[in-house]
Amino acid sequence: MKKIILSILFCQLLCLTTWAQVVYTPENLPKVHLVDKTRYVCDPENILNVAARDSIDRMLYALEQQTGIQTVVAVVPTIGEADCFDFCHQLLNSWGVGQKGKDNGLVILLVTDQRCIQFYTGYGLEGPLPDAICKRIQTRHMIPYLKENRWSEGMVAGIRATCARLDGSMENDLPADGDDDGAGSVFLVLFGIVAVGVFLAVIAMHAASKCPKCGQHKLQRSSSRLIALRNGVRTEDVTYTCRNCGHQVIRRQQSYDDNYRGRRGGGGGPFIFGSGGGGGFSGGSFGGGMGGGGGAGSRF
Repeated sequence: MKKIILSILFCQLLCLTTWAQVVYTPENLPKVHLVDKTRYVCDPENILNVAARDSIDRMLYALEQQTGIQTVVAVVPTIGEADCFDFCHQLLNSWGVGQKGKDNGLVILLVTDQRCIQFYTGYGLEGPLPDAICKRIQTRHMIPYLKENRWSEGMVAGIRATCARLDGSMENDLPADGDDDGAGSVFLVLFGIVAVGVFLAVIAMHAASKCPKCGQHKLQRSSSRLIALRNGVRTEDVTYTCRNCGHQVIRRQQSYDDNYRGRRGGGGGPFIFGSGGGGGFSGGSFGGGMGGGGGAGSRF
């Protein structure tokens, strides 16, 4: 009887322990940077080891000092049913990670129960850290470790690659064979389109120079007569004379008048964008940046 009672109590205690697990949100995630401006890793459950947290903090502090880029790394066991992308979006915007006006904030989130690694960038980082690069860093540097639950090694490797990309120290960022994200294919398609266009233009020019009387490609423009000029479009009768037999051909052609400026109003001057305030993490405060929806996420 005592064994049964002890078993029941043990099961109840286990259930209470499970229910007591904290579901992390952007609101209850500790803002460690407000306490210590050299800390960037929010790891409330100590999933990473001390050496890994210290290494990441040093890299991100150096990155912020060199470039002004502000970063939060969040490592948590669970965010409940929340989506990793939405979590990062809310965290960056509610905390104001990144400099105001520059929006150069970055959030890197690891959720162990969802087995998700997510990057999220402000508008100012979408150029230097585009989605394809975020995905490549995760695939090459992080997931090989993360899928084996080697959290510390995976996060350190990924942050190191990210910092190298952002501070310009990455020597070679060319994709490996078979991992070019389609860039090579796109280039080949564009090259093919241009080549076909040039080929068709040459064929058309060659056909247009053929004299219908003698069959020689000797037609040459000799004169033209303006028929109409409306809304910047010139309509002309162009006379072509064959240099071989003297036969003449008249063709009606249209072209755009380079001197036409139009009569539409509006336009004004050029757009001038303000540079916005600076700020930064000085004094352990967030700068008021906003997210741009960039980044990438991976499951492992």
